[in-house]
Amino acid sequence: MATTSTTGSTLLQPLSNAVQLPIDQVNFVVCQLFALLAAVWFRTYLHSSKTSCFIRHVVATLLGLYLALFCFGWYALHFLVQSGISYCIMIIIGVENMHNPMMIITQKITSLAYEIHDGMFRKDEELTASQRGLAVRRMPSLLEYLSYNCNFMGILAGPLCSYKDYITFIEGRSYHMTRSGENGKEEIQNERAEPSPNVAVIQKLLVCGLSLLFHLTISNTLPVEYNIDENFQATASWPTKVIYLYVSLLAARPKYYFAWTLADAINNAAGFGFRGYDENGTARWDLISNLRIQQIEMSTSFKMFLDNWNIQTALWLKRVCYERASLSPTIQTFVLSAIWHGVYPGYYLTFLTGVVMTLAARAMRNNFRHYFIKPPQLKLLYDVTTWIVTQIAISYTVVPFVLLSVKPSFMFYSSWYYGLHIAGILVLLLLPVKKTQRGKNTQENVQLARSKKFDERENFLGQNSFSTTNNVCNQNQEIASRHSSLKQ
Repeated sequence: MATTSTTGSTLLQPLSNAVQLPIDQVNFVVCQLFALLAAVWFRTYLHSSKTSCFIRHVVATLLGLYLALFCFGWYALHFLVQSGISYCIMIIIGVENMHNPMMIITQKITSLAYEIHDGMFRKDEELTASQRGLAVRRMPSLLEYLSYNCNFMGILAGPLCSYKDYITFIEGRSYHMTRSGENGKEEIQNERAEPSPNVAVIQKLLVCGLSLLFHLTISNTLPVEYNIDENFQATASWPTKVIYLYVSLLAARPKYYFAWTLADAINNAAGFGFRGYDENGTARWDLISNLRIQQIEMSTSFKMFLDNWNIQTALWLKRVCYERASLSPTIQTFVLSAIWHGVYPGYYLTFLTGVVMTLAARAMRNNFRHYFIKPPQLKLLYDVTTWIVTQIAISYTVVPFVLLSVKPSFMFYSSWYYGLHIAGILVLLLLPVKKTQRGKNTQENVQLARSKKFDERENFLGQNSFSTTNNVCNQNQEIASRHSSLKQ
């Protein structure tokens, strides 16, 4: 029997028993599949060309609250209450400080809070280019706010999106996209027909199916907990320990691939997630994609892994913390990430270890990579070596994230003699590390420091990887202004 306590509906308990999965997981998957069908219906019958923004907001919000109620029971009222309270706070205090305990809602509320603050309480010259592109220039209505936070497409698994992107989708302006011309400027593509997301949705559902199959058939046979099994630790050779560490953490990832890819497919099915056209004129549906599986599995640096894993959360951390931190932005960002994930000690051990690994990997890369660029054979050797080291370091770092508790986490690290911790600290002590160049006296210096941040500062998150939403927001601004002028 798979019976477990749940705050949500027990209607699917027989199905839970039949598939031998906890009722909470069954409720989640079934609600997401329902959301997928609802998304198709939403795009077909409540298209922006057929109904008003008001109706789209209301339906998206009510469906989202229903799904939350089914999965979480009356606890789902917290979504509504917290969102309402936060809305009132934003109006009263001008969005100076925002905190919220729920993960996706937290991301959305804090993101919107800073976007409103940047748009209504700061001067344009004080903002970075990305902050100007995302800035919200008027206070959202209560309905817009609730729809953004509680819509059925993202209430259960996200992913996070910017408020401007969401409103652009609701208003039906996301299809009037631009693409880069030969001169590097964005060209309006108003004459194009609205692209269909069907191919992108089918591809993502295939990825979901393969990920779920892998998780149900293989993941359970390679538990991460076996890394701290006393018999395994006593009898396994070091190569065996290293290989099992990598394989067990590799097997733990498909459940995230399934959940995040399904969430992305749901948004695409509703018509949300369009990012314009590539150089070949092909529609792209990765505006709010949360991961890039191939890049994750082939990562040759800690940064490359972070840039492609849980992308929207990394964007959120960059926008609300890293860009705004005046001291040790990498450390502050990792600490915020740990606090956001929850109270389990394993989260904090993982993210504190991640600080050491990130800084050490950056120092190694900055000091040695340029020696291995040419010839191609040497570059290949470098890539293979850094892939192996990166995969081992990532696996070593995230074991506490899976084990959650302090004792098993320290059991694992002690069985490895804290080897990678020591190696990382030695790298930081022995190798020169790039220092941040900051202006201190004038507004110009402040702006100069901000503009150089992604190149000169600790590159925790790559700007190139995360320019998508900012570019689209800038495009939307330009399109909106042109559209309004045409109306006049």
